[in-house]
Amino acid sequence: MPQNHLYILTGASRGMGLAMAQQLLRSGNTLICIARSANDDLATEARAAGVTLEQWQQDLSQGEQAAHKLQAWLQAQGPQAFASATLINNAGMIPRIAPLSGSDVDDLATALRVGLEAPMQLTAAFLGATDSWTVPRKVLNISSGLGRRAMASQAAYCAAKAGMDHFTRCVALDEAIKPHGAKVCSLAPGVIDTDMQVQLRGADPAAFPDRQNFANLKTGGQLTSPADAAIRVLAWLERADFGTNPVADVRDA
Repeated sequence: MPQNHLYILTGASRGMGLAMAQQLLRSGNTLICIARSANDDLATEARAAGVTLEQWQQDLSQGEQAAHKLQAWLQAQGPQAFASATLINNAGMIPRIAPLSGSDVDDLATALRVGLEAPMQLTAAFLGATDSWTVPRKVLNISSGLGRRAMASQAAYCAAKAGMDHFTRCVALDEAIKPHGAKVCSLAPGVIDTDMQVQLRGADPAAFPDRQNFANLKTGGQLTSPADAAIRVLAWLERADFGTNPVADVRDA
């Protein structure tokens, strides 16, 4: 029985994604990172740790390309290659912050492709290619409280995360009736000190009524560091009851 555990992670070049990647560089793991750019420091850390790392440079607004590559790669490995396999859909983006009436249609399309379409395509490819595998398989979708709570000038991001939550519920039903079905969860990771928060704090107050609330989170010290957020998310992934609730929040008991 192989002892090597496979992790596939999107959006791994910065923020919480990079922190998760760094924490997954442990002996016994194989890590595939899918992002627009490779991270040289991550490659150096992987070599030092003796961990197999592949960085696939892919714009996830063309998620079908990444999905086809992932499907072919997994099929080439075969069902006996790993002791477990996990897909973490972490990549997401906020388009220019504005009411929908003032939004650019191309920006909206890109945000929905990165935040919803690509996770669905990668999940389909991952589950399809590994459907005959009998080892434990998991899909962790990184969602947001904004998928469960509406916010002005955030229609695309809220819609993408709400869609992620609901497609995860559907996949959980699909997999529950299979003898070796995957465990799936769409997890809100809390409020994290990332570039996305900088974008929200820097928005035009006239276009974003909640801007001050995000500024207050920063000045009030209420933002979790990417490293701490990654610890909490990966700990949730290892819970014995992972997937029991297909839509969850790290702040849940």
